Amino acid sequence: MLSALTRARSRLAAYAANPDPFAATGNLVALVLAGNGPFYPMYVAYVAGLGGMPWLLLTLLSGPLFAAVPALARRSSRLGRIVLCLIATGNTVFCTWLLGVPSGVELFLLPCAMLASVLFRPSERWLMLPLAGLPVAAFVFLHGRYAAPPHLYQPEQYAGLLSMNAFSAAMISIFIGMVFSALYVESTNTSAER
Repeated sequence: MLSALTRARSRLAAYAANPDPFAATGNLVALVLAGNGPFYPMYVAYVAGLGGMPWLLLTLLSGPLFAAVPALARRSSRLGRIVLCLIATGNTVFCTWLLGVPSGVELFLLPCAMLASVLFRPSERWLMLPLAGLPVAAFVFLHGRYAAPPHLYQPEQYAGLLSMNAFSAAMISIFIGMVFSALYVESTNTSAER
């Protein structure tokens, strides 16, 4: 069992690998998001009950998209990073509609903006600024304007979902900060050695 897990981990690491350290780090984030996706409907069902089924299963649609990011990044590092930002923001907007604004899914727009802010080099600010601004624009233009979700939860269920999503958005933000801070420490050390 342990050897199978080690092999799977090695294959995932090889799939995420990229000569561009920004793409490789973005690939890691994409694979973590893809890996967590299948659990999200279970978390929602645990917190708010099964009333939202089968609609909750639509949250699984983003998993294959996140999982494809490393393959795209192999063709073009920049394309992989752009697509990761677009998928993350699009998924957040879609899930906000699906679960409703009171669920707190919109809070994931914050790590989306953070991700776009750290995925690009200073020379790529022309890409970073619009991609980091996209989640902000989504909030400004869509908050309070989403169509009615396919399933409405009770106020206490929405309160539970808000707590769960706030915690999850904070955790993914911390994860993004950790993996990218390691990248920046590594690039600073490399520059200092030159």
